[in-house]
Amino acid sequence: MISREHNALAARFALLAADAGRLILKIKARGAHNRLKADASPVTEADEAAEALVLEGLEDILPGVPVLAEEEAAAGRIPILGQQFLLVDPLDGTKEFIAGGPEYTVNIALIDHGRPVAGAVFQPETATTWWGGTTACKQVGQNPEQPIRVRTRADGGLIAVVSRSHFCPATEAWLARNGIAHRINAGSSLKFCKVSDGSADVYVRHTPVMEWDTAAGHAVLIAAGGFVEAIEGTFGYGLAESGFTQGPFAAWGGVKSPA
Repeated sequence: MISREHNALAARFALLAADAGRLILKIKARGAHNRLKADASPVTEADEAAEALVLEGLEDILPGVPVLAEEEAAAGRIPILGQQFLLVDPLDGTKEFIAGGPEYTVNIALIDHGRPVAGAVFQPETATTWWGGTTACKQVGQNPEQPIRVRTRADGGLIAVVSRSHFCPATEAWLARNGIAHRINAGSSLKFCKVSDGSADVYVRHTPVMEWDTAAGHAVLIAAGGFVEAIEGTFGYGLAESGFTQGPFAAWGGVKSPA
């Protein structure tokens, strides 16, 4: 797949994610029933309805390309993945959604030879979309889309964004070692987006995370000039042997600590 197609794909992912986000809001308005999955994590009818919409849309955009989607995987329906496949989290931040908070997102990404090459993140509560292929953009509501880039200067010190729900002592120690001056708490894939649009310099996480949680934000970050490095273990995509679970990582913008 030639690279100039990645921006067009990311833009189509963005529209599809927004459609799913609007469906989520409709379900939320009438009350979304929820239950626990086998792993004790919550799922709602909004997760399932949004995933069904996204899967149908992706079959039109990239027919025949395997899709690894969170709720399908939870039900044991895991496709055979090739060098190219799609990753979908139809509602990243389900606990936040159930609690009535705004920090949940819809995530769609294309993986090509282990690298996210096109992705989109949509935040329904603010009607904000971030997407990226070879370049990255952000759009709020009906306002014109704007190109985004990572920060290249950290006047006043590095800003780290950390998980609101999965902060741990290992992350606290990492922040201290790397001279972080300020921190922002956030949920879902919005942490990648804050680094991508220059609101923060790094997103660090030590607790396990699933590939569908990171792929879309990672694609936007790469397109905006950033990168992800493993802190320990493996960070990648298509890792069936690990149950598609990724190890600790730091997602950097354009300013990297020397530590």
